[in-house]
Amino acid sequence: MRIVDVNEYYSPTGGGVRTYLDRKMSLMAELGHELIVIAAGRKEAVERRPDGGCIYWIKSPILMWDHNYCIFTNGPRIRELLDQIQPDIVETSSPQLPAWAVGGWRGDALKIFFAHNDNLGAYFVRWLEDFATTEQVERLFGIYTYYMASFLKKFDVFVTNGPNLAKRHARRGLRVDASMPLGIERGYFSPDLRDERLREALLEQCGLPREAHLLLGLGRHHAEKRWPMVIDAVEAAGAEIPVGLILIGDGIQRRKLERRIAESPHIRMFRPVYDRMRLSRIMASCDALIHGSDAEPFGLVGTEAIASGLPLVVPDEGGMSEIADPLFAETYRARDARSCAEAILRLFAREPAILRAAARHAAAKVRTDRDHTIALMAYYQRLLDQRRQSRAA
Repeated sequence: MRIVDVNEYYSPTGGGVRTYLDRKMSLMAELGHELIVIAAGRKEAVERRPDGGCIYWIKSPILMWDHNYCIFTNGPRIRELLDQIQPDIVETSSPQLPAWAVGGWRGDALKIFFAHNDNLGAYFVRWLEDFATTEQVERLFGIYTYYMASFLKKFDVFVTNGPNLAKRHARRGLRVDASMPLGIERGYFSPDLRDERLREALLEQCGLPREAHLLLGLGRHHAEKRWPMVIDAVEAAGAEIPVGLILIGDGIQRRKLERRIAESPHIRMFRPVYDRMRLSRIMASCDALIHGSDAEPFGLVGTEAIASGLPLVVPDEGGMSEIADPLFAETYRARDARSCAEAILRLFAREPAILRAAARHAAAKVRTDRDHTIALMAYYQRLLDQRRQSRAA
C-alpha cells in the first residue's frame, strides 16, 4: 500500500507531528507499505529516508507567528505531486488549503481526512471562555463546523486520532467514520530509566531538597497549553508542600513565561530536549507529569509519561482525561488553577509506594505506535477491499 500524507504541520524542528510521521514511515516500511509525506518547506526538495519513505518539500511561505513551520499556498503543486506519485491512499489533517487540494484532486486514491487537532476548541473556545460555555461557543461558531462539513463531503472517510476528538466532532454534527488511537515508541520509555541522582540535581536547580516533589511540564509554549495556569497552581500547592516544576519546551510564549516565573524560586524552564534517551531519563526521574491543555486532542505526551512510570495531574476535559486512570492520576476542573493545585496536593498525599506501583503497572500496558500502525493499515486495507468489491458488483 502506498500512502501519501499531505501534511502542513510537518517540520524538521517540529514536535509531535514530526515524531509521529518519522516513526510511521519506518514502521510502514517494515510492514511492507510506503509512506510519502508532502510537506510545506522553505525550498523545493525531495528527502528520501534510508529506512523507507520520503518527503516531498513544496516551497512555501514561513508561518508568520511560528517560524518552525511553513504554510501551503500552492494547491496545483500538491495535485501535481499526487498525479506523479499515484498513491492508494491520500491523507491530510489540515482544514486549510490541503483539505481543498486533496478533496478536489481527481485521482483514484481513497481520500482520508485524519483529524489530529481541533481548531474550534483550541482557539475559539479558549478565546471566549470568560464569556461563554463551550457549547455556546460551538453553536456561535457553527459556521466553522459547516465549513468542515463542506470539504469533508469530498473525502471518503473521516478519521480521528482518538476517542476524545471523535466525540467533539460527533457532538457538533459531523460523521466520524473511525477513531484510531495513537501509540508511542515504547522502547524509549521505561520506569527503569529513573535516576535518583538526576532527580536530585533537577530538584537542586529548583532550590529544593531531595525530599521535595518534582513535577514535569512538557510541551510547546503556546497559549492553548495554559502554562500560566499550571504555574499558578504549582505556586499555590507550593505554599503547603515542597514542590518544584521543570518546564521543557519552546514557543511563542517563551519570554512571557520567563517573565512569569522570574520571581518563582522553585520553577525552572529548559529548552527542548531532542535526544530521545536523555528526555526519557528526565521523564522517568520526575515524580509526576502536569498538563494544562483542555484542547489536547489525544494526549501523546501523557502516554509517554505513563510509559515512563509517571503519575498524572491533568484537566478533566480533552485527550488527557481519556488516559487519566484514577489509580495513577488526579484530574481537576479544566482552566481552574485552584482545582489544579488541589489535585497536586491530593496526588502527593497518596502513599508513594502504592502510587508508583500503579504507575509502573500502567506503563506495561501502554499502546505502541506499532499497534497503531498495524490497526491503521488493516483499516485502510478493508476500505480498499470494500471499494474493489463494490466496483466489481
